[in-house]
Amino acid sequence: MSCGKGNHHHPISSGNCVCDVVRAIADAQNEVEENVCDVSCERSIESLLDPAAANDLNTVPFILYGKDLNPFKGFGIDFKRTKHNLHDPEFECIESYIFRVKTVDDDCCAVLELLAFADDGGRGDSGRGDSGRGDSGRSESGRGGHRHRDDDSPCDQIDQQKLENLVATGICITVDLSCFCAITCLPAVSLP
Repeated sequence: MSCGKGNHHHPISSGNCVCDVVRAIADAQNEVEENVCDVSCERSIESLLDPAAANDLNTVPFILYGKDLNPFKGFGIDFKRTKHNLHDPEFECIESYIFRVKTVDDDCCAVLELLAFADDGGRGDSGRGDSGRGDSGRSESGRGGHRHRDDDSPCDQIDQQKLENLVATGICITVDLSCFCAITCLPAVSLP
């Protein structure tokens, strides 16, 4: 089962020896026992599509990782509107590691919506205080938002947040999915 020498346990070779070896391990494990993670893309998709669950789940949030294995952070621009600047809104940078897919074409070009955490009872958008600018972490437009900050990882954005505070921002980006090499799916959720 060495790289480039063929695989006696799996007749399909991808041309990528790591992929071939991991596939052979997964096939062997599946023969021995059910091999399903408690939290995985497979489990999240099953939850979303389960007709017996009678739930309102409509989204599988996920995090993408680039070829350098660093998590991908998406950025988008919104308008910050307050009662003081209704006719002269300010730009507001929104960033997130968490996405919701809107569309995927045949060339793996996808439109992804940035997901963020809404204001959590005055704790701000990160659950660790305000966003460093003395604001509440929620735009007056009601979209919620993860303001531009120096988060180092998806965990910095997610830790201590409540599931019901995850919101769709309405801000979408277009990406080439072939530029990513890993994905982490969060449990399926219901977003308005």
